[in-house]
Amino acid sequence: MTHLVPLAKEVDENKVTPGVLGFIVFAAMAVAVWGLMKSMSKHMGKVDFKEPADPEQGATTGTTNAAATGKPSSAA
Repeated sequence: MTHLVPLAKEVDENKVTPGVLGFIVFAAMAVAVWGLMKSMSKHMGKVDFKEPADPEQGATTGTTNAAATGKPSSAA
């Protein structure tokens, strides 16, 4: 470390710094978060979310849907 002293303006030996271990831990956490976000994105892409039909809209179009499909509507 003494060969890096000319590069620093003032080195305080009592100062606490994260050092190399802190960088390694931070980098590992960053890689873990990146992996989790990538996995979450993949799983969210598989979700097939369909909203239920609006009850008010279903009551008015229930007869037209029944006539078009030949099945009785469940709104009645």
